[in-house]
Amino acid sequence: MDEDLIDSGDLPLARKSVLPGTGFFLPDTLEEDVEDEQAAAALEGAEVAVIADPDADGLACVALLREAYDDVRNVPEPDDKDDADESTDADVPTDATDAADAVDDADEAAAGLAGDAVDPLEEPEPTPHEVALLPASPHDVEDALARVAEFGEEGIDLFVCDLAPDRYEYVEEELDAALETADRVSWYDHHQWNDDVAQAVRDAGVDLVVGDSDEECSADVVYRSLEYEFSPMYEELAAVTRDHDLWLREDPRSDDLADYAYWTDPAEYVEVVREYGVDLPEWVQTYLAERREEKEALIDRALGRAEFREIGGYTVGVTYGRCSQNEVAEGMREQGADASVVVKPAGSASIRGTDEFDRCHEVAGKVNGGGHPKAAGCKPDIYDDMLDYATHWTSRGAVTKQVILDAFREVVADEREDGDD
Repeated sequence: MDEDLIDSGDLPLARKSVLPGTGFFLPDTLEEDVEDEQAAAALEGAEVAVIADPDADGLACVALLREAYDDVRNVPEPDDKDDADESTDADVPTDATDAADAVDDADEAAAGLAGDAVDPLEEPEPTPHEVALLPASPHDVEDALARVAEFGEEGIDLFVCDLAPDRYEYVEEELDAALETADRVSWYDHHQWNDDVAQAVRDAGVDLVVGDSDEECSADVVYRSLEYEFSPMYEELAAVTRDHDLWLREDPRSDDLADYAYWTDPAEYVEVVREYGVDLPEWVQTYLAERREEKEALIDRALGRAEFREIGGYTVGVTYGRCSQNEVAEGMREQGADASVVVKPAGSASIRGTDEFDRCHEVAGKVNGGGHPKAAGCKPDIYDDMLDYATHWTSRGAVTKQVILDAFREVVADEREDGDD
C-alpha cells in the first residue's frame, strides 16, 4: 500500500477530522514487536518498573515514583524538542496511548491528535533510568505485565498506576508471571473497581490501593501511599492533575498538563514536570500554542456535527470526529446535554456526564468499556472487517452511535426500575 494513503500528518483538516491516524492501519504484530523492543530497552538494568496509563495522571504517578526512588533526571532541551518536531511530522504508532480516561481508545490516541508523536520504529536505546516507564492502555495492561516478567530483572519492584482491569482473568496469567519476577508489586488507581476483581488482585499478592474516583486521581493515591516526604512541588502536581482528571476545571494549568501529556512523548513529559512542576517552561507553552490551533479546529468540526437525543428525560449529545473529547463534551453540555458521546474514527467512544447524569461507567459497561460515573470510554465489539470500518468512517459512526444510545436507554430503564423498587 502507498504509505501516503495512510499518512494523516499532511491531510486537510476536513479529512483528518473523520479518519484515524496512521497507527490504526499498521498490523498489531508490528506494534507488538516494536513494543517488545522498547520494553526490553527500558527495563535493561532497571530496579523499578512502572506500568502506567500515559495520560497526565498516569505520568504524574511515574514522576512521583522516580522522585521517591531518587532516579536521575533527564530533562530535554528546547533544541532537542525542535529537532524531534522536524523529524516526526506524521502520525505513527507509539506506546503513548490514551489521554482521556479509563478506557478511551488506544489506537486513536497512539496516533496523536496533531501527528507529533516520536517515531517508535527507530532503534530503541537503553535508558539511564532506574525507574523504567512502560506505557499501557487499559486494553493492553496484561501485555505490559508480561513484558516485565520477560525482560525485567529478578527482584525488580513493579508498580501499576492509573489502570483498572474489567475482569481478573484478563490479567491473571500475566500478573502471576510478573509476581514471579518482582519482589514487590503495588497497584495504585482511582477508577471504579469490581469488588471481586480487586479481591482477586490482592489475593494474588499485590498491594492494591484504590482511591475514591470522585475525590482523588491516581497521582493522589501514589502521593499518599509512598513512604516518602515529597516537596510541595509534587503535592501541587497531584492537585493540578486532579483538577483535569476529575474534570473540576478550576486551575487553567491543568489543561496545559493534559494537552502536553497527550501530544508529547511520555518520557519527555515525566522529566519536564519533575524539573518544572506544573508551571511549564516557555518553550513548552509555545509548543502547546501551536498544537492548539489544530486542536480547536478539530473541536469546532466535531461540535458542528453534534446531534441531541432525548432519552428518558435526559438530553444526550452525540457526535463523531478525531478531537479532544473533553472539550467537545463541554461544548455539548453548554448546548444543554446532560451526557455526551464522542465517537472516534478508530471505533472507540468517550462518554461524559454531568451532575444530572452520573452513570457513564454503566453505559460504557454495556458496550465493552468502563470508567468513571462522569467519564468513561468504550469500543463496541461491532467491527468484523475493514468494510465495517469503511462504513464507520463514511457514515460518521452511525452504527456505533446507535449502539451506545441503546445502552443509554438500557441504563435509564434500569434507573427507573431501581427507583420503582
